[in-house]
Amino acid sequence: MLDWTDRHERTFLRLLSKRAMLYTEMVTTGALIHGDAKRYLQFNKEEHPVSLQLGGSEPKAMALCAKMAEDEGYDEVNINVGCPSDRVQNGAFGACLMAEPELVAENVSAMQAAVDIPVTVKNRIAIDEMEEYESLHRFLSIVSEAGCETFLVHARKAWLKGLSPKQNRDVPPLNYELVYQMKREFPHLEIIINGGIKTLDETEQHLEHVDGVMIGREAYHNPYMMIDVDQRIYGENDTPPLTRHEVLEAYIDYMQKQMAEGANLKHMSRHILGLFTGEAGAKAWRRHISENAYKAGADINVIKKAASFITS
Repeated sequence: MLDWTDRHERTFLRLLSKRAMLYTEMVTTGALIHGDAKRYLQFNKEEHPVSLQLGGSEPKAMALCAKMAEDEGYDEVNINVGCPSDRVQNGAFGACLMAEPELVAENVSAMQAAVDIPVTVKNRIAIDEMEEYESLHRFLSIVSEAGCETFLVHARKAWLKGLSPKQNRDVPPLNYELVYQMKREFPHLEIIINGGIKTLDETEQHLEHVDGVMIGREAYHNPYMMIDVDQRIYGENDTPPLTRHEVLEAYIDYMQKQMAEGANLKHMSRHILGLFTGEAGAKAWRRHISENAYKAGADINVIKKAASFITS
């Protein structure tokens, strides 16, 4: 989720679940090799377990970046074979690699030779005119033979010609049954399903057929839906879940520490706009932060004032 799941967002989500694997926004090999690698790789120790998602297709570069991720302390490195944006296509990686499973396999082999942490793949079921079953089956077969054991499958085809990245998130129909079928046909692989999943009830239903569930935009727009993940999905009942206000108090502490180190309030506050979704006063909460957090000199009182509008 490019420009969304930065380290502040991931730290916030960790307050809601201690067990769920968190994924970075996609980082390209070019950005790490030729740009400010320290900035792109930075994460907070509270984020563990956390995976670095890489965008690229050149095996040597991917192996080098995987090693950088391991050295930085990431728990996993994930290859993006799902993003349909024009920028990604021009760089010959992302969803267009669904048509080149042999190249993805080369990357997996090179990366696994360079690191000890897991190398996983995030992919679509097919692209453009490709037949869905044949495409996904062939992709999983070839890439798994190279050593990849975990696939995060967005259960939609990506249309690289004719649909925008936003449309590709909603327009192509979901095909959950195909993903279930792949788990039956590749029982030795870890298959994690993704796409359009919005509740833990839905999550539990999917887990009857696959090994895991990835939740994307719903966790961003309505983050408190994650609060029962540890209890319902991982069976942990040691501590009661935090209330929304307790989550906010913990994140306020984090924001204050980050601001003392030079971080800008607006870069952190944008991630909590959905915390009170469905609660009385949520609209005023969002409006106050949106209208004030970006102003020069904005401090933590903007958040505290916004919280005063919540009446539930």
